[in-house]
Amino acid sequence: MTLIDCHTHTQFSMDSEADINECVRRAAELGLAAYAITDHCECNAWYSEEHYSAKEKEVLDTYDYAKDFEASVSAVTALKEKYAGKLNLICGTELGQILHDKKVAEKVNADNRLDFIIGSAHQIVDEKDFYYIDYTKMSMDDIYDLLERYFKEVAEMCRTGLFDVLGHITYCLRYMKQRHGIEADISRFDDIIADSFRTLAQNGKGIEINTSGIRQGFGATFPDLKYVKLFRELGGEILSVGSDSHTVEDIGADVKAGSEIAKAAGFTHLAYFKERKPLFVKID
Repeated sequence: MTLIDCHTHTQFSMDSEADINECVRRAAELGLAAYAITDHCECNAWYSEEHYSAKEKEVLDTYDYAKDFEASVSAVTALKEKYAGKLNLICGTELGQILHDKKVAEKVNADNRLDFIIGSAHQIVDEKDFYYIDYTKMSMDDIYDLLERYFKEVAEMCRTGLFDVLGHITYCLRYMKQRHGIEADISRFDDIIADSFRTLAQNGKGIEINTSGIRQGFGATFPDLKYVKLFRELGGEILSVGSDSHTVEDIGADVKAGSEIAKAAGFTHLAYFKERKPLFVKID
């Protein structure tokens, strides 16, 4: 099976220590048809800590993503030349919280070294990253209010067009389920999700199947088959698959399963990006 991994992290992401040279060597060993390095770039923490107000700092945990972005993109650009003809290496970034600082998002989009941008929402306005929220202190009404605000923010983010593929749309469920066993029924937000998907499809944008939930105990991809099918039914044509690896060992993890979900949803090809344009590989 022809496999791609279009969502991975290296030492230039704050939550990874994976040596970028080892990552590239591993991807080459695996024979991936396309391998994208997409280190974190959070728009709402682009600047150094002193740039932000006390209120903004209440929901921020790390800063200086401008430095991480430049370090990652510079390193990948050099490695693309080194591995030319040996590996289809893609220079990408995972652009978080686009709506929180659109000027930063526009600046990143203008960088012509980038092949690929994943648009993600790890936190919403006035809230901490979903990773840091203590869901045990919330009622289910509170949780559903949080989720509604998340899906509405994602829908608005989709209208900006400042990315190529929407990252892990059901990320919001990960930690409440994995850590606390809280299962929220997001079908009540299907109309909002459908609105996001229509916007993406109409504007030549895509979504990803993020396979990290399989190996991390969530038990499903982000999103699962239901929502991949919905994207297809609403005219979506661009679909990528990514492991969301933060270690060398996890590169390519479960991307085969992601490809099988894509096929079950009616897709015949998967997409990766070069120079911000989609290229397609057939699902075997």
